[in-house]
Amino acid sequence: MDLMLSLLLRRIEMVKENIKEHCITLLKLPYRTTPNASVVSIFIVDSLLDDLNHLINNRTDLVVDVKDQIKLFHEELMFSRSFLMDIEVQQNKKLIEYAIQLRDLAYEAEYIINSFLVGAIPIWYLSLRLSDVIQKNKLIRIALPEIKLNYSIGSLVVTESPSEVSTQVSKRISMVDEIVVGFEEETTRIVSQLVGGPDYLQIISIIGMAGLGKTTLAKKLYNHVSIHYNFDKHAWCVVSQTYHRRQILIDILRSLSDVNRDAILNMDDESLAKNVYKNLKGRRYLIVMDDLWDIKAWDDFRRYFPNDRNGSRILFTSRLKDVALQASSNGILNALPFLSEDECWDLLQLKVFQNEGCPRDLQNIGKQIATNCHRLPLAVVVIAAVLANMEKKESLWDEVAGSISSYLSEDPGKCINVLELSYKHLPVHLKPCFLYFGAFEEDKEIPVWRLLSLWIAEGFIQKKEQKSLEDVAEEYLMDLINRSLVQVTKRRSNNGIKACNVHDLIRDMCLRIAKEENFLKVIKDQFSIYEKHHRLSIHSYSLHSESRPFGLHIRTLLGCFSDPLFIFPSLKLLRILELSSESSNYWDITGIQFLIHLKYLSVPWLPSSIGRLENLEFLLVERADYIPPVLLNMPELRHLHVGKPVTFSNNCDISQMNSLQTLSFVRIFHLNFI
Repeated sequence: MDLMLSLLLRRIEMVKENIKEHCITLLKLPYRTTPNASVVSIFIVDSLLDDLNHLINNRTDLVVDVKDQIKLFHEELMFSRSFLMDIEVQQNKKLIEYAIQLRDLAYEAEYIINSFLVGAIPIWYLSLRLSDVIQKNKLIRIALPEIKLNYSIGSLVVTESPSEVSTQVSKRISMVDEIVVGFEEETTRIVSQLVGGPDYLQIISIIGMAGLGKTTLAKKLYNHVSIHYNFDKHAWCVVSQTYHRRQILIDILRSLSDVNRDAILNMDDESLAKNVYKNLKGRRYLIVMDDLWDIKAWDDFRRYFPNDRNGSRILFTSRLKDVALQASSNGILNALPFLSEDECWDLLQLKVFQNEGCPRDLQNIGKQIATNCHRLPLAVVVIAAVLANMEKKESLWDEVAGSISSYLSEDPGKCINVLELSYKHLPVHLKPCFLYFGAFEEDKEIPVWRLLSLWIAEGFIQKKEQKSLEDVAEEYLMDLINRSLVQVTKRRSNNGIKACNVHDLIRDMCLRIAKEENFLKVIKDQFSIYEKHHRLSIHSYSLHSESRPFGLHIRTLLGCFSDPLFIFPSLKLLRILELSSESSNYWDITGIQFLIHLKYLSVPWLPSSIGRLENLEFLLVERADYIPPVLLNMPELRHLHVGKPVTFSNNCDISQMNSLQTLSFVRIFHLNFI
């Protein structure tokens, strides 16, 4: 019997080893990849690390039997996070496979832990599942030495060779050279700024989001007859994010000098710089620096441009407003608007028909297509190329009008990829904030206080010393605005930002990336209950009962509902809940007290059981007759916003609300703390 038991145990160990080797092999097989998966993976791991810290430090009584497992898993996750940061830098598809696996593992662990916290599973099952998750994480770690060896994780320097940069520059210039429709007012204004104005060397900037036509306008200005007439020397260079100083000096000198190409290429860096300065000294010149990403690039070159007080000019194009502002306090900043609908139509006709004009039977549908290009020049050019290569039939053009989004997304080398450059170059901490714009309805203004509150409640905002989370969130928003990804739609009397939104095409990009990363799901009609999404934004007033979302995996629910009662028993792990109604009929919100993890709540009416939401930090109420005393006992409540003026109850002592930072539309008659 002992011999048989021993043999059985040995076989079990052999099977375990075989399974382990098989799992490691599977980890190295191709996996469903998305180009931005590491960003959401980092955020999910950070969120899980916060949850684990909370359990270890504040809920020891609940997890005393599995505390060691939780600490071990915390250590494993810390290692995984550093790995994810390296993946984000590299953006290598092979590495992103592992980011997806780590993301899914973090989702699984979060689900297990939160299921335990709401009593859905016993502690023995929590222990069993934690062991399984830790083992899966170890299997990924076993594969890491080979991954690190093959991809040099931890010692990465991202760069490009000068030849590669030159190739990209030539491709970009050739693409935009032909796009000359529109910008008449901007052209007239900026030509005047370049030709007229002060004698000292002045910087003129063109700022706008990717694809808006900054380079197009700059080329139009560069080739303008007034520029050639008024400037002795002019040069064009593309800086880009990974610029090469030597290559840019070569490009400038080749524009300025008659020296042959080989002689210029044989010069060392110092000779190149001296020759640039020599060719510009005493001359009135215009230098165009296209696609400037960093003030450091300007600092690297400014000493080569003499200021002889003869009206010389530097023309920048950039997505970043701050770069232009930092370059010169005496410069002029030109924010580029979208094309008008008429300009879009003119551009479409020019690209499809050249100078022949559009046939009358195609004009109506052609104008519709131009309108559907969202007033974005690059979108017009991409669609025009599709139209130019098909028969000029109304039925075919009608199909294009109905499927412009797919045409823009199916060609990865053109419009969408150009737009995605803005996203790819965002710092990691801004990416989830940017993707969140996909949750809001198209063309709707977003109140800034609402947006920032949601970001904070989601955990997107990183703590900074001596700054509140609200101040940091506002910095994040300003950064996105300065990168021309977010549009200001309303300002306050003090010039602060009151409301904002994103262009439709940018929103489409947000939704596509959010879907790829399993970051956010927008529901417009039907919804599969088998889909596992952490954030849902419902843009349909009524969902069929069989399509209503449920499950412990859902963390955020935003939407308009006719009857929200299904939420309370089925979505117990919600942290963010925003309910709106198109009806003035009163809802019964009884049962909301079971959503004990809520941090953010926005509702039409104040529920009677509001006081039992101990973790609530943000409370937004559209309609309320008064503010009940129970709010005084909510320890975490920091922001209270009411849609119309209301008063606290007479016996309320607001001095008890130690955490409260913001009161909006609330009248206070008894200020006991003064």
